Amino acid sequence: MWLGLLRLFEGKVERMRDTSKKPTVWQDVEKVRAEAPLVHNITNYVVMNTTANALLAIGASPVMAHAPEEVEEMAALARALVINIGTLSAAWIDSMMKAGCAARQKGIPIVLDPVGSGATRFRTETAQSLLRSAPPSIIRGNASEIRSLVLAEQSTKGVESVHASEETLEAAQALSKNFGGVVSVSGRTDLIVEGDRIMRILNGHPLMSRVTGMGCTATALTAAFAAINPSHFTAAANAMAVMGIAGEMAAERCAGPAGFEMCFLDALYNLQESDIERRLKMEIA
Repeated sequence: MWLGLLRLFEGKVERMRDTSKKPTVWQDVEKVRAEAPLVHNITNYVVMNTTANALLAIGASPVMAHAPEEVEEMAALARALVINIGTLSAAWIDSMMKAGCAARQKGIPIVLDPVGSGATRFRTETAQSLLRSAPPSIIRGNASEIRSLVLAEQSTKGVESVHASEETLEAAQALSKNFGGVVSVSGRTDLIVEGDRIMRILNGHPLMSRVTGMGCTATALTAAFAAINPSHFTAAANAMAVMGIAGEMAAERCAGPAGFEMCFLDALYNLQESDIERRLKMEIA
């Protein structure tokens, strides 16, 4: 009896050890740097420069192409596609639909960022149309944006979230099951959800919310990681871990928001395995 209980206890301990093991964050960083995957971004005017520089800093190769005449060809050349609805127009929606369908046909991962969904009906309906026409591999947004795609509620403050990520867990799970992909919810605690699988990333710093484009940058990095990791769940988690760790490193080196962005890019560029081992806060539910 005691032997059986001991083995049961040892099994529980081993499972706990498994969930606390450092995942493949550094391996993914090395692969991005080695392979420099081309990431096609149809993104908003506010963040184009920021996200392009972040992709370059981590080692990926960005292209910002949104003309309807070329997006299908460009999407087919890329290894991942970002669709970000931050600055919408009818022409851009057409481009997003075309690029999404081309990427789906080629089996290229799509990361959708429903920026401001829930703020206006136009944004919410556009995001939902994109979900239907070219279901993404990963949806990455803040809590209110994710809730709006499931609950059809108007609950954002501009493009900022008015909900905590944990409040959105059930909505994220429902959304994941509905479209068959991964949902990445950013917040004080980042949630990565795929059906009933849940991972929490507890890295980050409050200064990240004081600089525009950090959420969009997380989306771009998620696409870079999805380009080199066939597990979209792991790719999304590793990207958010890198975002949070780089944010912590940047905050330690800057005086405020103005310097944060420069320090953040430097942190991405100089990120080492030791930084991840020392700082990573990842919980598997």
